Amino acid sequence: MLAKKYHPDINKDDPQAARKFQEVSAAYEVLSDESKRQQYDQLGSAGGFAEASAPGGGDAGTGQTWQGFQSTIDPEELFRRIFGDINLGKGRGGFSGWTFDDFAETNAGFGSSQEVIMNLSFQEAARGVDREINVNVVDICPRCNGKKTEPGYKTVKCPFCDGTGMETFSQGPFIMRQTCRRCRGTGQYNKNPCLECEGTGNTVQRRNVVVPVPAGVEDGQTVRMTVGKKEVFITFKVAKSDKFRREGADIHSDVAISISQAVLGGSIHIPGIYEEIHLQIPAGTSSHTKIRLAGKGIKKVNSYGYGDHHVHIRIKAPRWALRSLSDRQKAVITVYAEMEKDTEGSIRGVTSTADGKKIAVEDPDGCITKIRRVVNSGLQPEGIGKKVAEDIDELKTDT
Repeated sequence: MLAKKYHPDINKDDPQAARKFQEVSAAYEVLSDESKRQQYDQLGSAGGFAEASAPGGGDAGTGQTWQGFQSTIDPEELFRRIFGDINLGKGRGGFSGWTFDDFAETNAGFGSSQEVIMNLSFQEAARGVDREINVNVVDICPRCNGKKTEPGYKTVKCPFCDGTGMETFSQGPFIMRQTCRRCRGTGQYNKNPCLECEGTGNTVQRRNVVVPVPAGVEDGQTVRMTVGKKEVFITFKVAKSDKFRREGADIHSDVAISISQAVLGGSIHIPGIYEEIHLQIPAGTSSHTKIRLAGKGIKKVNSYGYGDHHVHIRIKAPRWALRSLSDRQKAVITVYAEMEKDTEGSIRGVTSTADGKKIAVEDPDGCITKIRRVVNSGLQPEGIGKKVAEDIDELKTDT
């Protein structure tokens, strides 16, 4: 790319740039023109070609050198031929770069959406949803229907190239041909461009489109969707859930159970992603036990099947539990504490006797004694006696 390297506008501080660029222009002119290349091959030397191509002719041996040759191609035209017609400057200052009008004529247009952020709730992302959004897209001009001309008009044969798509012009003794700069090789000239799209055939349009959000999308995930003539990238912003924690297609949730449910087992209804779940609690479940529900998680986006739902068990034993219990409930728990074995440490309200047994410290209303007799009688082979039966009747009638 010597032409670009030695272009005078790029190398303003180099006094030799103009001369070197002229030499590159001359070389390119010979290589790009069949007739000049033949003349050069016939003369067999750069100097002879330079003499023959100069006005007035002359001998090859007059001492003319290649450096004396003057190119007949305009430097700006040479640069355009090498690097393509990219509308640099459009006649407003040469290589000044893109202008405001140039950008208006690009396929992107003004305000064309490339990425849209869509906010979703946790359940919407997990289950999938159809959401409407407004986006700016590039699409066929509604006024000219993409024909680029005003309604009622058509393109005409280009008067500058006579419809051939090629310009023919003279440069000294040579005939040059190049792509028509007006019609850009199409052979057609738009004399009456569409007022809406300015002859581009496309406009930026505001569209209301429905986006089918697939079930199982994650926060930050992006999907591609074609809207009009553009591809719009939609990035999902998923809100956090106060019930679930997500790890890929798996979800985690917490459930609180009572002490009796933990000891005896039972069941509980918990919310799931797609439906309510009837969860079975095994007897003897301890706190922080994790129960895995296979296939009850979130639908997998890029594969088949569903993830798992992991339920984390928490046993409810709040600090205010003692204050919320009735005297009878406290008595039952105290009797259970007396019967409990292998207890590490101590239990409030219960003391150990000399023979290693445990007994309640206080029993002001005798409720603990009655419950103890009822429980212990159930462990005897002969069953309950008269006194125990009376205790049971009293416990039933106590408020």
